[in-house]
Amino acid sequence: MITGIKFVAIPISDQDRALEFYTEKVGFVLKTDEASGDGMRWIELEIPGAQTTVVLFTADAHRLLIGTPSNITFGTDDVIQAYAEMKGRGVEFTGPPTEQPWGTFAQFRDPDGNSFILSSVD
Repeated sequence: MITGIKFVAIPISDQDRALEFYTEKVGFVLKTDEASGDGMRWIELEIPGAQTTVVLFTADAHRLLIGTPSNITFGTDDVIQAYAEMKGRGVEFTGPPTEQPWGTFAQFRDPDGNSFILSSVD
């Protein structure tokens, strides 16, 4: 039986730049940063308060996905506050938070141009 999502991988071109962005600007916490046996580097980040982690590793087959819209939506209790904090740390948003009948959301991009949704959890 599946009990959850262990991790999601974000396709990135520069692991050091992505690590700095996701820890210093988005607020994730480094869990693992280690070299694998094949000369690759596995970086896994924790999302405070969540069980799912984020991996900054791009398999060769996924390189074409770098800089595209993702299917990842990050949830928060307060989109307005999270938007203000992240924007203040230099995260690029496509616009201010927008209220919809189903909740509030804002869209942001990472340094590679990958785009994500920041959404209310209620």
